[in-house]
Amino acid sequence: MKKKITQDTNMKTALLCGGMVIIGVGVGLLINTTKQVPTTKNGDEVVAKVDGKKFTANDLYQELKKQNGQGVLVSQIDNFITEKETDDEDKKEANDYADGYIENLKAQYESYKESFPDALAKAGFSSEEAFKKEVSKQHLTSIVAEGYVKENNFKDNDIKKYYNDSIEGSMVVRYILIQPKTKEGMTPDETSAAEKEALKEANEVLAKLKKDGDFAELAKKHSDDATTASEGGLYSGFTKNEVVEEFWKAATALKDGKYTTEPVQSSYGYFIIKRVKQNEKPSLKDSKEDILDALLKKATAEDTNVLAKAWVNIRKKYNLNIVDTDIKNNYENVVKGYQAVVPAQTK
Repeated sequence: MKKKITQDTNMKTALLCGGMVIIGVGVGLLINTTKQVPTTKNGDEVVAKVDGKKFTANDLYQELKKQNGQGVLVSQIDNFITEKETDDEDKKEANDYADGYIENLKAQYESYKESFPDALAKAGFSSEEAFKKEVSKQHLTSIVAEGYVKENNFKDNDIKKYYNDSIEGSMVVRYILIQPKTKEGMTPDETSAAEKEALKEANEVLAKLKKDGDFAELAKKHSDDATTASEGGLYSGFTKNEVVEEFWKAATALKDGKYTTEPVQSSYGYFIIKRVKQNEKPSLKDSKEDILDALLKKATAEDTNVLAKAWVNIRKKYNLNIVDTDIKNNYENVVKGYQAVVPAQTK
């Protein structure tokens, strides 16, 4: 029922794009291999032959440098910096994130009746473990960039303003969720009929409440949210950023012990909410990390280049000096492109 704070992505596209990283890895393996390979007269390693033509490691390097040389180099640099900037706790978070990401991705492929291992192979990954390492690595680079933005992009006044305007005490409620019984492939008319049926059921539950029905027992019997239904619909300690707007607005409008007299419609379905209590507003100190998370979310929604710009500054902090002229020019052109403010697309 909670909203995800992290940005939604098309996981199938992300998987296929992930294969691009293999180019950089492959270059390193070709150049640094210790196997005995043929060489030209000047000592350059031969990586392939066709019809008498020799293709050398230097040929490959020069071509890859033109195609994505700065990207591969920056990836290596960022990995080096990330190793210095992160600790065991960060790595555990990244590992857990990768596990969850892959499980969701598998479920998506399964729903399309497509082979996840085949998709990995097509993307250039030798195994699921190799893919997991790449996802974990990318998440670690995000942790570093997000930390930089939180530390450098928001002033004390920004934090205090958000605290005064937006921070409220956490809420305790009970709720019943009635979800429309929709499925993929339904026609608009079928979807509309399912919505109407869900609304009808929600109103029937409300009618039972008005006849002195027990809210907790009705939640156990009717709620489609298995996580809270077994607890009589109890949901404790949530804040504004953790639920959809309609849910928070309805809960804060109630008095303690009262429930909504109409079903609350949301993207999840229809909620019937009973307010238990709202806790006192936490201190600024205790709220700071949540505020920074919210400000970061807002910043990335307003400009998708925020984290990329952060990495430009992080590399400067580490005294980045690109010696190769071609790669340096390409890198500088990419950095210039980050100056444009690109708002996140809304669904």
